[in-house]
Amino acid sequence: MADSHGEPKGTTAHTEADGGHKEFPPFEKNTFASQLVSLVIAFVALYLIVSKFALPRVGGTIDARQNKIDRDLAEAQKLKDQSDSALKAYESELAAARSRAQAIGAETREKLNAASEAERKTLEEQLSQKLAGAEKTIASTRETAMANVRGIATEAATAIVQRLTGVAPDGTSVGQAVDASLKG
Repeated sequence: MADSHGEPKGTTAHTEADGGHKEFPPFEKNTFASQLVSLVIAFVALYLIVSKFALPRVGGTIDARQNKIDRDLAEAQKLKDQSDSALKAYESELAAARSRAQAIGAETREKLNAASEAERKTLEEQLSQKLAGAEKTIASTRETAMANVRGIATEAATAIVQRLTGVAPDGTSVGQAVDASLKG
């Protein structure tokens, strides 16, 4: 039949059936039952090994990872809550500080307005006193000037009349003319 490499002549391969037809070994009718039993034993052994050793390790690893994820999420939520409360506290402190600053600003503004109003009143009083003093001085200066004007006008009128006529006028008539002219 068929020669194989390294096999002595006259021997056939274990896959050859009678009549020279080759069958696939798992489908041989003589060994099918024993192969099926071996498969069941191997499957049961594999199932026991996987269920007793591998699956608990994998399950433990999955549970450990899930627990770590849950702890990390809980810690993250706790930190988020803390940061939210800190932010709220900061915002409330900031609002309180702003209102205090506005109150201090308003108080300072009121104090400055009151101080400037008092200073303005003091300056107005001083200015009114100075103005009254200046008006008195002006009035006295005017009276002195008016008195001097009458004398100067009388002298000037006398000099002009004397120059024009060559005769010195009477002092009483010149005084009456000057008074009439000054009164309007």
